[in-house]
Amino acid sequence: MSVPGDIVAHYSRGRLLERLDAALCEDGCDPLHPTLEQLAPYDQFHGRGLEATTDAAALMPATMSDRLLDIGSGFGGPARWLARHFGCRVVGVDLTPEFCLVANVLAQRTGTAGAVEFHVANALALPFADETFDGAYSMNVSMNIAEKPALYREVHRVLKPGGWLMLSEMARGDGPEPDYPTPWAASADASFLTTPQETHDGLQAAGFEVLRFRSTRAQALAYGARSREAVARGEKPPHRAVMLVHERAAGAAMSNSARAVAEARVEPIELLARKATLR
Repeated sequence: MSVPGDIVAHYSRGRLLERLDAALCEDGCDPLHPTLEQLAPYDQFHGRGLEATTDAAALMPATMSDRLLDIGSGFGGPARWLARHFGCRVVGVDLTPEFCLVANVLAQRTGTAGAVEFHVANALALPFADETFDGAYSMNVSMNIAEKPALYREVHRVLKPGGWLMLSEMARGDGPEPDYPTPWAASADASFLTTPQETHDGLQAAGFEVLRFRSTRAQALAYGARSREAVARGEKPPHRAVMLVHERAAGAAMSNSARAVAEARVEPIELLARKATLR
């Protein structure tokens, strides 16, 4: 069973905003007035960073009038980007108080505070009324959640009839367990991977119709290759969020995760589902 305190301890080491400001200064950016593009290497914490967010956005049937829920919003990169992209409002929830604090500060600094907001909350007990949101998404979060049927039911509850869910996660692959640490867990005790089929079936059992389901393993491998090529040219890698969050533990975590994908120990997946309308 996942323990919230253990999850928070894995992701929060303190001084996150201070470290982010220092990284932006090193990049030649004004940390008090960053653009979304300047933040993207750091605030898109999930695998493939902004590339994965833009891929997911291409599948989201969002409109300007929608209110979206970001489940496991981190420090808010996807929410800010999607709010600007669609012109909609986004509410983010995350277990980690430091992430939510930094997310709200960055919303002020980027001028997106009127479109996004972030709250400390557990995805298994969302502090929202039934049928509040037009759509929801979660990017590389559910690996920390053992009670996935409860997660799917809770998301289903807060979506309006016909509302959609965009889910990206690391699923269990055909090979052996990944080596740890990984970006999402320091040990196997905090990692709760299910197979792609189990994810599909769990969503259907919760009342979702799965509209699109695919592996993004090829995309992950290509992104990793491009990142290594950039570093070999003396450039900074395009995705620096794991290094920002995990500091000294980041190298081993990223190496283990990349090897797990390459060896089919984990399978990155992406899916779009819809809450059935009432008949």
